Amino acid sequence: MKSQNRRRAPAWTEREVRDLTTVWGDKSVLAELRSKRQNAKVFEKISSGMKDRDYNRDLQQCHVKIKELRQAYQKNREGNGHSGSEPQTCRFYDELHAILGGAATTTEPRALTPSKEWEATRNRETHPKQAPRP
Repeated sequence: MKSQNRRRAPAWTEREVRDLTTVWGDKSVLAELRSKRQNAKVFEKISSGMKDRDYNRDLQQCHVKIKELRQAYQKNREGNGHSGSEPQTCRFYDELHAILGGAATTTEPRALTPSKEWEATRNRETHPKQAPRP
C-alpha cells in the first residue's frame, strides 16, 4: 500500500481555540449558522476571521474543530444531567456555553462544584413533588 502524502494540520493552541470561539460566537455568524442549511460560506467567513487574527486555518479545519468542540460540550452537558454523577466541565466550557447554551461569557473560571441553583433545579428534576393521594 502506498502511503498518502497528506500532511496533518498543526494542533490547535489554546489561544487559537479561544480566538475561534470568539469568531464563531459573533452574533452575525451564529445567526447565519442557525438560518442556513448549507454553511460552507459561513465557515469560509469563520476561516477568514481566523486569518484576520493571523492564523492559517481553512474552512474545513474550522468546521472540524467547531464540530469537535460542540460534541465535547454536548457530552459534558448530557453527563451532568444524569443523577448521581459528579458535575464535570470541559475545556473552554464557558465560551462554548455562551455560544451553544445562550449564556453570557464570564471572565471568571467555572467552579467544578455545582451551584445551589443548579442543585435545586437538578433535585426538582430527579425528585419531583408528588401530588397527595386522595
